[in-house]
Formats: sequence, C-alpha cells, structure tokens
Amino acid sequence: MILSIQTPDALERAVQALRQGEAIAFPTDTVYGVGAHAFLPDAVRRLYEVKERPLQVPIPLLLPDARAMEQVCEEVPPLAREIAAHFWPGALSLVLRRSPRVPDIVTAGGPTVAVRVPDHPWVRELCRCLGAPLAATSANRHREAEPVTAAEVQAALGGRIPLIIDGGRCPGGVPSTVLDLTVSPPAILRPGPVTAEQLAPWLG
Repeated sequence: MILSIQTPDALERAVQALRQGEAIAFPTDTVYGVGAHAFLPDAVRRLYEVKERPLQVPIPLLLPDARAMEQVCEEVPPLAREIAAHFWPGALSLVLRRSPRVPDIVTAGGPTVAVRVPDHPWVRELCRCLGAPLAATSANRHREAEPVTAAEVQAALGGRIPLIIDGGRCPGGVPSTVLDLTVSPPAILRPGPVTAEQLAPWLG
C-alpha cells in the first residue's frame, strides 16, 4: 500500500506496522528509506531480507533527537555532542560505540553503530511515537540506485513491504555522509552532503 504522508492516520499505521515487526518505507531528507523497529531482531532480519542485503553489512539507526544517542551508544563523547549540535538534524551519520541494547543483527555483530537525526520532522515524529530508533537504510535492493520517489520504491520493493509512505520527491537525493568517531582523528567513511570542508574543524 502507498499512503500519502498527509493521510490523517499515516503515522499511526506506520507505527502499528513497525511494532508488528514489519519493514516499511518512508521519505527522509536524503533518499527514501526502508526501516524496522531497531530493538526487534526479527524485524531487522526481515529488513535484510527485503533488501537482499548481506547480513555482514551493518544497518544505521535513525533517531528522533540527539538525546537518543544515549539509548544506543555505550558512551557519547563530547566531540559527538558538539558535532551533533552543529549538523543535526541533517545528512550526517556518526559512528560510535554501540550499547548492549542494540541487537547484534543491527551491527553485524560489530562494536559500533552509525546514528543520525534526519532533517525530516515526520520521520523524527515516527521514531518518537514508536519509542525506539529505526534501523533504516535506503529503500532499494542491495547495490541498486537509491530511490527519491515513492514510485521508485514501489518499483524496487513492491510486494516485499506492506506500506510505503509517499512524501513526494526527497530533496537531498544523496545518502548521508558517514563520519567515524571511534578513531582518532575522526575519519569520513562515506562522502555525502556534509563535506570534508564543513567537517574540517573536527577532523584534526
């Protein structure tokens, strides 16, 4: 089902599907994402199946606000708080040490997790209403083009997920920059909308 983001009960239906362990698709400030309840391992496993994503490739988390880092990160260093205050909400993912609360399947068993607060009020509200982060990645099959419209999501994942939230064309069109804060100096793992020049004051 494709449901307009303007539909009065769109948020409620999205939360219900996520709590039932489903993966759903939605717009973000970068590209369309497909996500699952991050604290339900079976739901995250379903997300891998939907995307045909190898289990050894970790999945990032979307958060409602910077305070939510405390839920999923073992420690939040001052540098992470400073960078988050400057760039969030926005197209920057920060890699930090994961909390034991984060299921192994989210991080492929690794010690770190990538977190982001998207610059999309509806998605942040979705996380708040769910009461949990979203394990979320681009709404395409693994290694295919990232979708920027609901129609592109339908073409890629139609029949694999029960709900696509249509919020129009995504304004960004490029996946987020990924910055690893578990190494010194911090390292850009994936270039994106937030540039190395913008991050230079924190890169050492």
